[in-house]
Amino acid sequence: MKAKFYNSFKELSNVYSLAALAMLLALRIIVGIFANSTMALFGNMLKISINFLPIAIAAAMFGPIGAALIGGLGDILSFFINPASGGAYFPGFTLNGILTGLILGIFLYKNNVNIKTVLISWTINAVLIEVLLSGYWLYFIYGAGSGTSFFVYLWTRVISEAIKFVPSVLLILALGKAAEKIPLKEKR
Repeated sequence: MKAKFYNSFKELSNVYSLAALAMLLALRIIVGIFANSTMALFGNMLKISINFLPIAIAAAMFGPIGAALIGGLGDILSFFINPASGGAYFPGFTLNGILTGLILGIFLYKNNVNIKTVLISWTINAVLIEVLLSGYWLYFIYGAGSGTSFFVYLWTRVISEAIKFVPSVLLILALGKAAEKIPLKEKR
């Protein structure tokens, strides 16, 4: 585990890696602004988004450090570039982005992306970050003073993750495999 973080940190010293991370960050910002949808059936509590894809690609290519940077900076910059897209800035969701990057990076980096590592990383992230932590953040922001139970937010997050399960796993698997094949070493 220590070596994985060290190698991931070392990736940041390569100019080609930094350029690729910058492009993934730009992609994360774009999908954070444009590629998400709120399902009206559940009010504003159920949001479907693909903003995890650039984070997953960064995780497979650059490990937990690069992916955490994409997750955290992507959330912050998405808000500051287009604050009208999601309401007020809330640092809890930035923490979610960082933790998502760390989890995906730990499992996908240098592990030859396969169905087992994708399922494990996606499940851990879905349960801990997307259901429990996001459910708590939504309850904290919208529900604590309104009388809405925490479990309402928790169950909408469970439904959201259940809807996203198969497409998310397949997209991470396909794009992670493709990302592993991209050479990022400087040619001399």
